[in-house]
Amino acid sequence: MVYAGFEMNHKYIAETLCINKSRPWMHCNGKCYFMKKVHQAGENEKKQEAKDNLNRLEVPFFQEPFQLSFIEPTILEMVKNSLPAYTYQYSSRYIETIFRPPKFTV
Repeated sequence: MVYAGFEMNHKYIAETLCINKSRPWMHCNGKCYFMKKVHQAGENEKKQEAKDNLNRLEVPFFQEPFQLSFIEPTILEMVKNSLPAYTYQYSSRYIETIFRPPKFTV
């Protein structure tokens, strides 16, 4: 793009914008201006590339909203004798002799 602009305006650049127009023995003919513009275009391209890289590094974070619902508490009815009964069929006089309830005298 810069080269096309330089070729189209070569005569104008050589006569007006050339830094070396006062030194005709250098045969610059506006090439100094062209090189300056190429350098600027390269810098702009690097800056744009850096911006593009930053955009690529951004990772969007999406979180779906969660729903919290409450369930009505249910009251469980306890049924008497719902647990199996265990019959204690062992007896010992030893326990009765050691553990006796206290006696009150009035």
